[in-house]
Amino acid sequence: MTRRVVVVTEPTVDSLGEREKVDYRAFKEEFISWLQSMGKDPSHGEGYARETVRQTSVRTDRFMRFLWSDSGYTTAPDAGDASEYMRSCVMSDEDYSKNYLANEQKAVKRLFKWMNAERGMNIEWNPELSFSSQSGVNPRDFLTREERTAIRNAALEYGSVPAYGGLDADEREEWKTELSQRFDKPKAAISSEDFKRANGWKIPSLVWTSLDTGLRPVEVERSRIGWVDVANRVLRIPEAESSKNSDNWVVSLTDRTAEALDRWLEERELYDVYDGSDAIWLTREANPYSSNSLAYLLKSLFDVAGIERSEREVSWYMIRHSVGTYMAREEGLAAAKAQLRHRSETTTMKYDQTPAEDRREALSRMG
Repeated sequence: MTRRVVVVTEPTVDSLGEREKVDYRAFKEEFISWLQSMGKDPSHGEGYARETVRQTSVRTDRFMRFLWSDSGYTTAPDAGDASEYMRSCVMSDEDYSKNYLANEQKAVKRLFKWMNAERGMNIEWNPELSFSSQSGVNPRDFLTREERTAIRNAALEYGSVPAYGGLDADEREEWKTELSQRFDKPKAAISSEDFKRANGWKIPSLVWTSLDTGLRPVEVERSRIGWVDVANRVLRIPEAESSKNSDNWVVSLTDRTAEALDRWLEERELYDVYDGSDAIWLTREANPYSSNSLAYLLKSLFDVAGIERSEREVSWYMIRHSVGTYMAREEGLAAAKAQLRHRSETTTMKYDQTPAEDRREALSRMG
């Protein structure tokens, strides 16, 4: 029996508010109608088969739920959202087949095709991942060892300013103008403390922690002070806050990163924006970091480091991919799974399979 096309799947309904359900259903009904009538070949009015439409509808819902989990409700995904979704599928612990991944990608492409044709969008998505039977999954963009070192150093240089006492009057006025724009405060109110703040440890601690642990964007957003154990040089991510919600995680940090986090947590207490918040890092606008703001930060670090990025799709997942790649090479798959907080059907993650000390040595060698 031919299965019916479900406009909005139950998991999606459960994730939306009442008015969002009405809006999203209308969005999906238009999309499905187009798929059925002309989606395959608009110039000849040829639509897709019912089963293709059914599967595309289900897969589109999965993509949109992923988008909402990071950015809140919207019906305007972009190419960056699509690339991040495909990377999340590749890095998932579900061990998806190449055929599954290829079909997920096709569904998103169909969604963009409709949005461009019927909604006047101009979404150009050139996926960085391919899933052909010959080549398999090929994540093109991750940080090499040399780039990891360059990004780590760039985090120290990013946004830095000269010491207040080392500037003459004219130079000081120029830097006050710069800092008044950066911190959104009157130039006359800029003081030597703002110069210290510009050279603070927020960005180095954020970047270095991610270079060690491969934090996902949602984990950066959820990160809390209570995770940090400087004395033992680890992050302790509780089950309720970990991205995969399968168990508590103990993730190794290098000595340098632990020191940077210690400095940042002390400095953090000086800023009013953190009053009443236990978030480790917030943006200048007092918001949690998102995929977009993290991608912008990484692009800026590429520029500071002099790394060419014109042919690369830069996202925070590049850091995570590099951690997995080199940890696996240095210490094996068990260490990579532990460091990246992956689930496994055959291995319990209640116990760290590789001692934190061994993984910390590997991180130091990775740069």
